[in-house]
Amino acid sequence: MKTRLQSLGLLHRAIRATTDDELATIVDGLKDDHREAVERLTGAEPTPEAIRAAATKGRLDGGMESLAVVLTDASLADCIEQLGDHSDSPTTEQLTNVLPGIVERHGVGATRIMLASTVAGEGAASAVIRDLLKHDELVKLPPAEPAAAVPARATTPGEPDPEREALKTRRLEQRRRRQEDARQRREQSARARHRA
Repeated sequence: MKTRLQSLGLLHRAIRATTDDELATIVDGLKDDHREAVERLTGAEPTPEAIRAAATKGRLDGGMESLAVVLTDASLADCIEQLGDHSDSPTTEQLTNVLPGIVERHGVGATRIMLASTVAGEGAASAVIRDLLKHDELVKLPPAEPAAAVPARATTPGEPDPEREALKTRRLEQRRRRQEDARQRREQSARARHRA
């Protein structure tokens, strides 16, 4: 699970690191059906802001990955073609040989998103690609921005916190249900033993 979350984090970083101009160029180069798919995934005109918002929102439900796949379909097809017989499990050397051409034709932003999408999709070359996204001068992602701390909601002493109260209520109800289920199982077991 941790590796999966890290992979999704890399993809999110790749999308965030892509400039507005790069995202606009990617969208402009999409075929009609791909553009329609991006519009469905973003729920709006596929502007850079809408794409980033949809990626953030779809981080855990697969929406971000779907968006990345649609946006980088052309660069992935180009990369697969350039790698030829090695496309299933390329080495670092094979990838570094073809990446300059991919970047030249599709841009560094699209290339990073395509690579990070492959990692998130758990492709055979995920470890090699992850290393490139961290260390290769051509496609290296910028350092992760530190997460902004969200200040705790200020409450006045004695003032109930509605979220906390709702959580307590849910837990209490779950505990009551478990106890009732256990009581019914004990009674059923006792009746079965009594009949036997």
